[in-house]
Formats: sequence, structure tokens, C-alpha cells
Amino acid sequence: MSELFYNAVPNATRVAPPLPEPRQYPSEKPQRVYLFGTCVVDLFYPQAGMDAIHLLEREGIRVEYPQGQSCCGQPAYTSGYTEQARTVARSQLALFAGDYPVVVPSGSCAGMLREHYADLFKDEPDTLQQVRALAARTYELAEFLLFVCKVQFKDSGTPVKVALHTSCSARREMNTHLHGRELLSQLGNVERVEHSHESECCGFGGTFSVRMPDISGAMVADKTRSLKESGAHQVLSADCGCLMNINGSLEKQKEALRGQHLASFLWQRTGGAQ
Repeated sequence: MSELFYNAVPNATRVAPPLPEPRQYPSEKPQRVYLFGTCVVDLFYPQAGMDAIHLLEREGIRVEYPQGQSCCGQPAYTSGYTEQARTVARSQLALFAGDYPVVVPSGSCAGMLREHYADLFKDEPDTLQQVRALAARTYELAEFLLFVCKVQFKDSGTPVKVALHTSCSARREMNTHLHGRELLSQLGNVERVEHSHESECCGFGGTFSVRMPDISGAMVADKTRSLKESGAHQVLSADCGCLMNINGSLEKQKEALRGQHLASFLWQRTGGAQ
């Protein structure tokens, strides 16, 4: 990690929080789920959202996409704008009021719904009960495919080397950093290669990349250097915010290497895009 980053971050904040307890997963696939598409998917990577829907529908699940959904509120929350984040969160709660699972193609946004909405509504007992119910049925996409759908993928693609980037929230908050690896391990022609900065942040962090561009730029430079040195033909991530930052850096460097959302890669490799 860049010295610029380490000099800017107090020692106490470098320690990752303890991992959450393992979840209990339902024994049967649900007939219906919500998809929380996330604002970054909606605005920048809509194909990732469509491919997430395709993967779920292929499992025989009806996908509901409530109109009017927007941001999860994380940028406002992590920037200290609690009231604004609460307003956004409240509007999302009203859209996902049914009792079926909420699947999110982003560990970061799923983490906001599952881990931080409770903090926003800790002084509103009635709303807090609704928030906890939502948290209990919120799943990151790879987590849902692996442990609820129990997918067994068959690879229909040619041999390829990929490097997987896992977002900070997926790794340290959601404890879903191994799920993408397990799904990729089902694909016989896909070799996942390690890279030296695999566990480190890409530098996106929502508004962090705007408020502290020098630090963010140093972090993504470390990340992309690690990815290039890995020998991977392609970068994969389950978080579009990270992809946007990594791809932007690679494009500025005029590198051919690019990142793709895990949902799109899985859909293409398993014959869905044919």
C-alpha cells in the first residue's frame, strides 16, 4: 500500500473489524426475490444488473425490480450526512416491504442495507424492527447463488486467467470475499490468479475518491499495478464502484486489461449469452 495512504490513516483505523457470525441459509430456493440494482449498476453498468437477473431467472426464480429504487444511502452515510442518508434509506425500505429475499449485485451496497441501516434508525423502534427484518433477508448476489440456489455451473468458455478484486465491504463487513472464488472454482477453464494487493482497497470508497483524489489515485495505482503483474487476462469484481475506479485507471494508463462484473462473466461463461 502507498506510503501516502498509510501516512494519512491513523493506526487505529487500519485494524479490520471482527468478521460477523456465519449466516443461516434457507433450505429451499424461494420462488421470488427482489433485486436491489444499486445506483452504480443502474447508471454505469446496467448489463451487470441484467445478467444478475438472468442468473436468478435461470434458477427458476421470479425477480421483482421495484420502480423508484435509487441509492442505498452509503455515500451520504460515510460522508457524515446522517439525516440525508436516513431519508434515502427510508424510501428504500418502503419499496422492499415484501417478505422475500433482497439480492444485491454489490457487497458494498448489501453491507449498507444489512449492517448500517440499523444505526440510522436506532432511535425509531418501529422502523428499526423493519430494518432488522430487511437485513435478515438481504444477500449479496454471489452469496445467494452459492448458498441459497446452490448453483453448479458448467463452463462453456475457452481457457482464461482472471484476477478477482473483492470490495472492502464484501471482505470485511459481509464476509462474502470467498464466495466469488468458490463460484469461479466451478468453471473448469477459468484459472484464478492471485495478486499482491488482493486484500487492499482500490481507492474508490464512494465520495472518498472525489474528496481525497491524491490518496485514492495512489491506492488504485497500487491495485492496478498488482493486477497487471498477476498475468491475468481479465479482472473480475462483484462491485461496480470498484470496477469503475479500476477500469478508469487502466484506461488512463492505456492498458488493454479491463474489469467485468462477476455476474456478467458467470452468465457468459455458462452459456447464457449464446
